[in-house]
Amino acid sequence: MTTAGIEGLDQLERAALDEDASLATALRQCLLIAGHAHHEELRAWALKQLTGYGSGEELPLFREVAASLEVTVQPHQGRRRLEDNRQISPHQIPQELRDRGFGELAPIRHGVGEIEALIAMGWPVEITLPGAVEYMEQVTDTFGNGSNVLSLHWRVPVTTLRQVLDHIRTRLTQFVAEVRAAMPEGQHRPYPAQIGSAARNTFSFSGGTGPTVINIAADGGTASVNDPAPMSPNPWWHRSSVIWTATAAVAAIAGVIATVVVAR
Repeated sequence: MTTAGIEGLDQLERAALDEDASLATALRQCLLIAGHAHHEELRAWALKQLTGYGSGEELPLFREVAASLEVTVQPHQGRRRLEDNRQISPHQIPQELRDRGFGELAPIRHGVGEIEALIAMGWPVEITLPGAVEYMEQVTDTFGNGSNVLSLHWRVPVTTLRQVLDHIRTRLTQFVAEVRAAMPEGQHRPYPAQIGSAARNTFSFSGGTGPTVINIAADGGTASVNDPAPMSPNPWWHRSSVIWTATAAVAAIAGVIATVVVAR
């Protein structure tokens, strides 16, 4: 599969703007463009949105979303056991969890495919606080009132999950717009330097890998992208090194002639 030039940007744009299609398609297109341009940060970003973030990995800010804290309690009523979700305040969770920074911001670590599947289910998502199981006995003592606390979790509305996807879709669209803005009229293949500039403007990345990287041309060609196109070489008499050498040679010859005249 080839993603090159304006065709590659067109494919990414169509995939990013088609809200009826999976966002994963647009991210895969972005991943290929980043690979061709040797832009490691853009490639890593697209891959993380596709596959998700591990429990120990730092999240971008847009993936930390407002969410309510809840406990699921199972009270005993005769022979029946009923589960009941109760919203709680961050001040009510164990101090150890508060010290770890847990509050009313929930981490969304899922890949976009998982997020889309959760949205399709149509009900809020419950995300268990990391390490909450260690404190479940303490939580039960606080909220159980003789009943059993089954979980301590964030409750994330479907609309909030949609906002995460919307942020990714908007960034991809902005990226395409930035690449197009960097390309002068008539240019059909965006240079990796232009890809890098668009990525910096869109994602605050630092840049690519160096001054000479692979162009995302369909024919697999290469280009030195941080330098302007090479100019035609100057005639030999316009080159400063030749001029200085010629001047020195003339001066030396004149000196020899003068010495011969004096010797006579």
